[in-house]
Amino acid sequence: MITRAELQKEYEGYKALGLKLDMTRGKPAREQLDIMEPLLGVLSTKDDCIIDGIDCRNYGILDGIPAAKRIFSDILGVPTEKIIVGGNSSLNLMYDTMARAMLSGVVGSDKPWSKYEQISFLCPVPGYDRHFAICEYFGINMIKIPMTSEGPDMNMVEKLVKDDDSIKGIWCVPKYANPSGITYSAETVRRFASLKPKAKDFRVFWDNAYAIHDLSDTPDELPDILSIAAEYGNENMFFEFTSTSKISFPGSGLAAIASSVENIKAITKQLSYQTIGYDKLNQLRHIKLFPDKQSLINHMKLHRAIIKPKFDAVLNEFDRCNIHKLEGVSYTRPNGGYFISLNLPNGCAKRLVKLAADAGLALTAAGATFPYGKDPNDSNLRIAPTFPPLEDIEKAAKVLACCIRLTVAEYEEKFACGADYQK
Repeated sequence: MITRAELQKEYEGYKALGLKLDMTRGKPAREQLDIMEPLLGVLSTKDDCIIDGIDCRNYGILDGIPAAKRIFSDILGVPTEKIIVGGNSSLNLMYDTMARAMLSGVVGSDKPWSKYEQISFLCPVPGYDRHFAICEYFGINMIKIPMTSEGPDMNMVEKLVKDDDSIKGIWCVPKYANPSGITYSAETVRRFASLKPKAKDFRVFWDNAYAIHDLSDTPDELPDILSIAAEYGNENMFFEFTSTSKISFPGSGLAAIASSVENIKAITKQLSYQTIGYDKLNQLRHIKLFPDKQSLINHMKLHRAIIKPKFDAVLNEFDRCNIHKLEGVSYTRPNGGYFISLNLPNGCAKRLVKLAADAGLALTAAGATFPYGKDPNDSNLRIAPTFPPLEDIEKAAKVLACCIRLTVAEYEEKFACGADYQK
């Protein structure tokens, strides 16, 4: 077994290299952007701007042109009449949906959410920091829900929403969850669909960001939440979101919201006060590049060929160094999505981030996967291997593995001496 002194020597060697490596966010790499180059040239004449008799240069078609809805119908498995195509950001659609609920309420609510003295949202943890930021911005109390191997702890979810009508919703990333990579089981999806919340204006924000972002030929399967919810008369309870942000250009893609027909009609009416229409020329560009479902599938295989070796580089290095055998350490092996979730002994996450930073490797901040940026155990980190070039990821994996082992060695040494590692 490698000694603490040997680890320290290896670590000092990395520090001496003057590395500048960044694994802070789950962004697509430049190679992934490059494969979208055809999108830049698909429209070149006035005739290119017309589809199905619609001149996409002009006003109108508030909820998205029909062919653009078809793209998202293929991604989500939802009928086009239950879809609105928005701008380039699903996060923007989520924020707007929350803002409308705060200002005007939702279908069937007695009053806007902002008129209640206090409302809460359930937040599966570890989870997505930008979800938590939306709640924090609106002053919504956040209640942590532990994640299991099948999704959020549904016993806890069911009990809380059954007894407390101040709980107005829950955030979900149901497929390849951020950061755990977990896909909700069929049972978990059905339990969500059949929820009986005390608050009749309770809403599930179903952020299906990684619906077709698979890393293998045997992708996880996620049942369609809207069709199952309809069986229980709960279709209005769900707002489903997705985008092409990690399919086409992150800054110039398309986003969509799917829900019940009643909700879609209500949202479209509200949008009529907000905009005259989203960018239909961009919708048209995507339609021309993705004319059918098979074209989407083929394109996602190109993405997989670029990012899977990066996941493999990290996981292989972890395996080579027997990281999984360290006391209190575990990590996920996602079948899709953009992240690896790393769990450490309590009190170790901030220290690992500091050690990595001093060795030239920037990681997502400790605590980012919890509401208010505060991990009560200081133990979870989100590892994002997609953005840097593969050769940088291979270097970063070695630095990270060394820092993990050194962190745990420090922890065990101080624990053996009876010291508080967090201090």
